[in-house]
Amino acid sequence: MSGVSAAPPAPIKTPCIKVCVVDGESGLCLGCYRKLAEVAQWTRFTDAEREAILEDLPGRRGLIRPEKLGLF
Repeated sequence: MSGVSAAPPAPIKTPCIKVCVVDGESGLCLGCYRKLAEVAQWTRFTDAEREAILEDLPGRRGLIRPEKLGLF
């Protein structure tokens, strides 16, 4: 052994804002707009799969009733 440790793995990009509440109506997290299955599988997705989901998230906000997001 050379005594040189390997670099730690790069952090995985995530939209999580630590507001983990799933809306029963839309099935989306009120914090990040991901589906529960996406949250559960996030670390198993490829970078390309995660990027595709990240690109889709802004459009998902409209699937949640505004009053559930504190918007009136």
